[in-house]
Amino acid sequence: MPFPLGEWIDTHAGVRHNLGQSGMKGSLRSYARSLRHLPVPDPDRLRATLGRLVGAPPSAVFLTHGATEGNAQVLHHLARTLRTKGRAGPRLRVEPPEYPPIPATAELAGFRLVGPGDRTEAVAVSAPRNPLGTAVGPGELDDLAEGSRAILVDETFREFSGRPSAAGERRAGLWVTGSFTKAFGADDIRVGFIVAPPEGVAEFARFHGYVADRVAPPSVAAALALLRDRASVIGEARAILRANQARLRESFPDLPPLGAPVWFDRGVDGDRLARRALRASVLVCPGSFFGTPLGVRIGLTRRTFPDDLAAYLEVRRRRR
Repeated sequence: MPFPLGEWIDTHAGVRHNLGQSGMKGSLRSYARSLRHLPVPDPDRLRATLGRLVGAPPSAVFLTHGATEGNAQVLHHLARTLRTKGRAGPRLRVEPPEYPPIPATAELAGFRLVGPGDRTEAVAVSAPRNPLGTAVGPGELDDLAEGSRAILVDETFREFSGRPSAAGERRAGLWVTGSFTKAFGADDIRVGFIVAPPEGVAEFARFHGYVADRVAPPSVAAALALLRDRASVIGEARAILRANQARLRESFPDLPPLGAPVWFDRGVDGDRLARRALRASVLVCPGSFFGTPLGVRIGLTRRTFPDDLAAYLEVRRRRR
């Protein structure tokens, strides 16, 4: 991962208490079992299956090598199509704390970033929120999208929440991305997808055809196998989240319901606490990566979470 958050996690992944990971890689027993028997690698079948799951036609589903790539493709496409004559570039509203590759990629694509309440051509949000872990309801999505011509919703964590995909609304200007890297723990297969809005399918198909490489057949087959065994794989992932969420609530009774295996511990000096935690062999992610220095992101993906949390809380109690 070349971006700063990814480098932080990868560089310190060998610490004893890893609370930096936000995906289920290495935690799911059902993952390896699912990949023992692979179906025929049929990308059309994969797109159709994903379409049924999110409530969109196969023609609107485009395969990628992950949600980060999917977000980049959508943002570059929108930066071109939303460009207004006489302006330096279209505006994109991102409300921190937010997953850092979203605003960083938007700037590289040519967007000008604006904050809450500012006029904008487009909005981008992770749903459930990363790093907050909370779900984004239909009403909240409407509020976020108000006044904009396009909204990008990164549903990387959606499978944890059990909520229907926003893509099923098939509303104008709504772009949705997803991935197998979080709830499925399938970082290694490198498969994600984009769902384009009805009016954007034809034009984006031309763009995608030029800028994207085909997903490798073994990856397509693995994704189909995971969808075939979706109930058991996702069921195991949600069970781990529920157990770890219950343990976290013992220490933080006001914890909101989480739709993702991440939580943002606010009200602390994030950079300072993260560095102190590292000295105690505890990995958490500083809030500065997400646009705010006050807080750290905690991952709830590991079966060792109770011990890892105890080690973090010991550092937190001594933070002053």
